[in-house]
Amino acid sequence: MIKDKSIFIKNIYYMLSYVYTDLIQKDYKDIDVEEFDNIGDILAVILFKVVSKQVKRGLIKEYKAEKGELSVLTGKINIEKSIKLKANNKNKLYCEFDKLSMDNYLNSIIKTAMYVLVLSKDISPQNKKNLKKLVLLFSNVNTLKAKEIRWNDIKYNRHNANYTGIINICYLVLNDLLMTTEDGEYKINEFLSEKKMYSIYEKFVLSYYQKHYPSLKPRASKIKWNLDNELDKFLPEMKSDITLTSGENILIIDTKYYSHSMQKIELYNSKTIHSNNLYQIFTYVKNKDINKNGKVSGMLLYAKTNEEIIPNGEYMMSGNKIIVKTLDLNKEFKFIAQSLNKIALDLINS
Repeated sequence: MIKDKSIFIKNIYYMLSYVYTDLIQKDYKDIDVEEFDNIGDILAVILFKVVSKQVKRGLIKEYKAEKGELSVLTGKINIEKSIKLKANNKNKLYCEFDKLSMDNYLNSIIKTAMYVLVLSKDISPQNKKNLKKLVLLFSNVNTLKAKEIRWNDIKYNRHNANYTGIINICYLVLNDLLMTTEDGEYKINEFLSEKKMYSIYEKFVLSYYQKHYPSLKPRASKIKWNLDNELDKFLPEMKSDITLTSGENILIIDTKYYSHSMQKIELYNSKTIHSNNLYQIFTYVKNKDINKNGKVSGMLLYAKTNEEIIPNGEYMMSGNKIIVKTLDLNKEFKFIAQSLNKIALDLINS
């Protein structure tokens, strides 16, 4: 699927930088010189950067129940145990108290992710060295068993909201990329699953427009069914991947990441655009165009594979433009950015 692994790997770095962090660079020269051997190295670099930033902001602390022998009264005295200490000529009190600690679930996940990357043979020596320095700052934090982490139980609030991107990176490391060999060593999968890349690709395109074209109000918006009667609760929900708005003009983008971006018709030995994709974007557009003035357009934005025939074209369907476009992720990132910019500028100038 991928002709030039090194360029593709580097582009995953850029996409992850948009999706999960505020690492987006004003220019990419400092990243261009980095050679990523695998996705594990990409995540090691990102994890080092985001955790370093969080350390400067301050790692979250939570109150933990503690107890022990103290010289000064702290918290609540355990009378029975304090009397025993006095009987043994110890001039101390046995106290039960709450203490602010870095040893909490989120910090433990971060330390675990850094720890397994350090132990992996697939990570470059420099990236291991950087992470080892960070791990030392988590000396009072316990590690976890990666397979036992309860990802769905993690809750975010105003105190730990900054951890969202960091934990997402940790999830990719510990849940999607990490393998344990028969001899107990940690290995990194060469590529993320198609399902995970689908999600990253979708979020990357949205994040790109939110960063560079906020005036287009980029968002993943719900689309109401344009019904003549009352809304039926049994109708499925319609939600666009990306909606861009410029004045009266609206562009609904549906991102697609497949190993094969064209469907094969065996009977005729031919290939066509995936029919379900086309039906979906057409439905979105016609229901969004409530004024029936043709100001709403739709786009299927495929990630390019190495197939000889790739989907590209523009079609007028019942008064609305439907665009099928392919974004080549196997080029230098500046060309990817140019393609995304052209989509935005075409909408602005339409």
